[in-house]
Amino acid sequence: MLTKRIIPCLDVKDNRVVKGIEFLSLRDAGDPVELAAFYDEAGADELVFLDITASYEKRKTVVELCRRTAEKVFIPFTIGGGISDIEDIRAILRAGADKVSINSAAVRDRSLIKRGAMTFGRQCIVVAIDAKFNGKFYEVYIDGGRTPTGMDAVSWAKEAESLGAGEILLTCMNRDGTKRGYDLELLKLITGSVNIPVIASGGAGCLEHLYEALTLGGADAVLAASIFHYGVYTISEAKKFLQEKGVPVRLVEI
Repeated sequence: MLTKRIIPCLDVKDNRVVKGIEFLSLRDAGDPVELAAFYDEAGADELVFLDITASYEKRKTVVELCRRTAEKVFIPFTIGGGISDIEDIRAILRAGADKVSINSAAVRDRSLIKRGAMTFGRQCIVVAIDAKFNGKFYEVYIDGGRTPTGMDAVSWAKEAESLGAGEILLTCMNRDGTKRGYDLELLKLITGSVNIPVIASGGAGCLEHLYEALTLGGADAVLAASIFHYGVYTISEAKKFLQEKGVPVRLVEI
């Protein structure tokens, strides 16, 4: 049985890790490379860096951050934010990242997913979906959650898979930073519609929320920020809790 993954998320703005609520009210959480090294030693399975204003501000993701991280971190990591073409993907993978996360650019140019998968392998291509319930359906947002697209999140996840995405990073914007738990309805809709791994993001406030996303929600991995950045729980505590609940995880001795 495949083990479930615990993935700290490092939202980066102005070379600092920040955390907000529903993509707003950002609060400083430290240096990204130092935090990444800390989580590596603490037993995290992977890391995700998201330059949260790169697409909105129309600038490229900082490749230097990738290089600095690769020098100190030995677990897989993904970088996203402002990636808009094949050369961006190539530069980030060459700098040491294992995967890239694409969101806004993938919506605007579907072929980027297919070209990325064909060039680098679909295992390198993570399609991030930021979704918010609009009263009728879960709508996809881009540009760091600023721009509604009118697209249905479930349909988009299925299309992304068909184009070559190797993984879906799913964030429910209504829950992000609220610590009220992941949106299990959205999770079940997506995990029940695709055959590629789905990472749950947005809303973790306690260890039970991680368990619910991985079991009831069907997620293959859980992304969390606040509960780890501010010392509410450690990676080790999270994994021991999940193991005791019968969830297969990779345990490490710290």
